[in-house]
Amino acid sequence: MCGRYALTSPPDAVRAYFGYVEQPNFPPRHDIRPTQPVAVMRLSQAAYSFALMRWGFIPGFVKDEKEFPLLINARSETVFEKPSFRNAIRRRRCLFLADGFYEWQKLDDKGKKKQPYLIRRPQQGPLAMAGIFERWMSPNGSELDTCAILTTSANATMSAIHDRMPVILSRAQFEPWLSPDATVKDIENLMRPLDDDALELVKIDAVPRDEV
Repeated sequence: MCGRYALTSPPDAVRAYFGYVEQPNFPPRHDIRPTQPVAVMRLSQAAYSFALMRWGFIPGFVKDEKEFPLLINARSETVFEKPSFRNAIRRRRCLFLADGFYEWQKLDDKGKKKQPYLIRRPQQGPLAMAGIFERWMSPNGSELDTCAILTTSANATMSAIHDRMPVILSRAQFEPWLSPDATVKDIENLMRPLDDDALELVKIDAVPRDEV
């Protein structure tokens, strides 16, 4: 599961890494949480495009979002089978803009004591978490773009603290992930655990709070 993450790199560095055409100016965010607006990149008119979406996926068939569970992650192993996700994974894929995510290691059997970690690239800098999105229309006709992060089994580095991790893609994988021509097999081949040495675990005292 991925339930909290960070995007603290300068906007120009994020834009250079992802390659979208817009030039958004956004503040550093150390503690991005579900239901908040999040920065993503998608394909729009054959170009990489920056967008803000609500982190918390709402399928098109939902009538009342208050009566539907909050979907922040989608398991890569079952995403093509689940009614909530199977249309989006085929047609509406995106990338979450990030430079780290958080996980908590249980220190006792009851899970009352937990050690937080920041997981990031050893060289730091931006990273891309694979996602899906859906445009949901409320009963009053208003539209809301919503999204969820794809997860997969943990690599050897992550398995020390948790059994799941986000699907993280390299820049060379952006085009095949976002391509409208990608086949089911193409997409499945991208939803793999990251190489064991591609991430580092940084023990922290607590997740930093964003300035408001």
